[in-house]
Amino acid sequence: MKIMTSHTCNRIACLQPSATVILDAIGEIDRVVACTRYCADVVPEVAEGSRVILADSWTADASQIVAVKPDLVIAAVPYQEKAVGEILKAGARFLGLAPKTLADIYTDIATIAGMVGTLDRGNEVISTMERYINQVRRRVAGAARPRVFCEEWGKPIIASQAWVAELVDAAGGEFIGEPGKRTDSKEIQEADPEIVIAAWCGAGDRVPIEKITADRGWEHTSAALSRRVFCINDELLNTPAPTLLAGLDAIAFAVHPELFPSTKGIRQITTVPASTAEIRSR
Repeated sequence: MKIMTSHTCNRIACLQPSATVILDAIGEIDRVVACTRYCADVVPEVAEGSRVILADSWTADASQIVAVKPDLVIAAVPYQEKAVGEILKAGARFLGLAPKTLADIYTDIATIAGMVGTLDRGNEVISTMERYINQVRRRVAGAARPRVFCEEWGKPIIASQAWVAELVDAAGGEFIGEPGKRTDSKEIQEADPEIVIAAWCGAGDRVPIEKITADRGWEHTSAALSRRVFCINDELLNTPAPTLLAGLDAIAFAVHPELFPSTKGIRQITTVPASTAEIRSR
């Protein structure tokens, strides 16, 4: 059911890619009149036409927002207190998202769909995500559960969010560490992950996995010795939206390549790098 009335939001400014992905998934991308340059990384269509490019949730500018005359501004963590003030100053209705789990993401989808009058479509998208994740979970039932460390940032090392831990679990892995929390290289080395996945926020596919393996002294971990250190495109794991299904495909291949095919958005080390200490001692 699609409703276009004065009670629904028809001019939306998206300050976070996840909101843009959700609106695209529910068939309402035409309502987006402005977004950030990062939104085009996940929904290329928004780079076309007359959409205005805005500062993101971290650096929001009230004058930019006011200029596009939105009736809804959607932002998400992380954002600075000053940025929130700028958004509120613009005077438009404001929806701030702060998901941590898959359940939170489903709620965000339903909320956005409700605000544009397409709740039925939102529920369909949620059901599709749940079915897909459960299909992967059933496929790995009874398989070995290797230890997986997944990080969203490298300096300092920060473990990926709880929704990524849930995807690792669904793909048949055992997530190491506390989701979303800072850790250190020694702690991870002692946990001896069998698989390491790096998906740094804003880095795309450019995480230098060979270098960080060497610099952190992880060359003797099970993951490095078996060459199971991976970079997964940032937007596939750090965009809390239906994009996560492509992220799950990548994780599933990393964890159980015998059950799942290789897919786009994942890169693997090809050699075991020598540690920085070993190189200096030569």
